[in-house]
Amino acid sequence: MKKIFVAGHNGMVGKAITSKLRLCESTEVFVAERGELDLTSQSEVKKYFNQNKFDQVYLAAAKVGGIISNSSYPADFIYQNLMIQNNVIHHAYEEGVTRLLFLGSSCIYPRNCPQPIEEKYLLSGELEKTNEAYAIAKISGIKMCESYNKQYGVDFRSVMPTNLYGPNDNFHPKNSHVVPGLINRFHNAKINNENVVTIWGSGEPLREFLYVDDLASASIYVMNLETKKYKKSCENHFSHINVGSGEEISIRDLAIFIKKVVGFKGDINFDGSKPDGTPRKLLNIQKLKKLGWKHSVTFEDGLKKTYEWYLANINNLRKV
Repeated sequence: MKKIFVAGHNGMVGKAITSKLRLCESTEVFVAERGELDLTSQSEVKKYFNQNKFDQVYLAAAKVGGIISNSSYPADFIYQNLMIQNNVIHHAYEEGVTRLLFLGSSCIYPRNCPQPIEEKYLLSGELEKTNEAYAIAKISGIKMCESYNKQYGVDFRSVMPTNLYGPNDNFHPKNSHVVPGLINRFHNAKINNENVVTIWGSGEPLREFLYVDDLASASIYVMNLETKKYKKSCENHFSHINVGSGEEISIRDLAIFIKKVVGFKGDINFDGSKPDGTPRKLLNIQKLKKLGWKHSVTFEDGLKKTYEWYLANINNLRKV
């Protein structure tokens, strides 16, 4: 039996990865609640890894949020994410973990870098200010994996997903990303018979989205690639792999799409006095395609599944 630890199993990505891993009979999947294991505590992580001797680790644990929370709590975002990454990566090395997969974010790339974004554009320009603290933490995670590979000869890998959505997402009105945030706002506007939904920004920025189950599939695929095949596809200083759909949509069209899925009959107002964030963010996913993986869930199907999950869990979401 292969012993696998999923750090961050209660998050959207962690739950999707855990569910897929548990379908494999040859794996024993380990998870730990926050009350059992504080990933920001070096001593607790060291003890947990020493006791369990894992073969693989998926590092999906992170403090995440949208523009509002990133702008309001930058200290929390950089501190918590750095602490989690440092502890998990270091003690995975110390306790002989065979392979580790670090999950980052496409916000690691410069605000105005060429499109579609290739892995080699990392550290080539200024970051988007609204999520700079989070992005710096994620860049540090990539470089930590690279550094441990170089110095200690371990096999620690990194994937950089595009914007994600799907079941178990965060639908909080202030701390969510754009897709769950819009689903929540359009739904509430519908049930409250409101005439208009106001959305931050001009609606012009372009975004790429990936259904969370596709990311889980890609993560497991990359984790289990033969070492020789993985290393052949990755340069020493750009060892991470982009994961995305290769498709993009404007925030304006996204809002119209979600409005239709939810069934809201009112109008949409875009507040241009609020920040847009990065103008365009489309990942170049050729490296992953050449390795033999591509997404399978269409955006329309993914949005419908996400809204169905939201409706089925709305009572629990309102208690949070």
